[in-house]
Amino acid sequence: MYIKWTVLTDNRAKDTTFKTEHGLSILLETARYRILLDTGASDAFIGNAKRMGVDLGTVDYVFISHGHSDHAGGLRHFMEVNKKAKVIVAPEAVCGRFYSMRNDPHSITTVWPEEMGERFIMVDHTCEVDDGIHVMARIPQTHPMPKANRHLFIKDEEGNFIPDDFRHELALYTDGLLFTGCAHSGLENILVACPWPVGTVVGGFHLLDGHETGSELSDLARRLTDNYPQTVFHTSHCTGDMAYTIMKKTMANRLNAFCCGTICEIGDAKGGARRTMMKYD
Repeated sequence: MYIKWTVLTDNRAKDTTFKTEHGLSILLETARYRILLDTGASDAFIGNAKRMGVDLGTVDYVFISHGHSDHAGGLRHFMEVNKKAKVIVAPEAVCGRFYSMRNDPHSITTVWPEEMGERFIMVDHTCEVDDGIHVMARIPQTHPMPKANRHLFIKDEEGNFIPDDFRHELALYTDGLLFTGCAHSGLENILVACPWPVGTVVGGFHLLDGHETGSELSDLARRLTDNYPQTVFHTSHCTGDMAYTIMKKTMANRLNAFCCGTICEIGDAKGGARRTMMKYD
């Protein structure tokens, strides 16, 4: 088994040669597929991909984790440089009108491509969209949800703001890797919804600083460590610096931070011994 993932855009970067933004986009490569996990908020991921010598024209699938513009805003730009990749997305993500009430109220609704047609795979239930690519939908919310969700709303047809229930959020699993997007549904809920063995979790955890208490974060870190002893977690984007620092104290090398330019390889492309390598270009 071999997987490689490359962070194309994120809130943070190793150096100033990368363009950062409040958004997330990661290229996942396996022995069978090249999957773009989210597209960030703009076309920043395209410039960063060129800087790293990544050819987005060879991507087979785009996975959109949810409807917020910091994860799907770059899709229309991607479709200008790739004419073949299928787009996996929840129908509620495309039709929803999303707003954040944090700081000043503002829309976080995505501007979608004008032509959506046959390239779009609308997913409203957990399924296998291709051999080995599993998508989880309508994630049960039995464990605590991120407290920062309280700032997020959907505008209904009458113009009323109602709390977002995140039915537009999906998670993707393939070859032992679980991508959480922003994990608005809660990291533990997503893990419980995944019936396959998870070796690697990648994505934001939506643990914004100043929401969960230090005790709550430490308890979460202990549960993740105890309940998923074979899993390594990688996060950035919507995981706050303080939240990460608190969880890192408990999880140690089981929790790692990524940023623009991070490249991680697990296994060996030539079928040799298993290895894990992380680096920054």
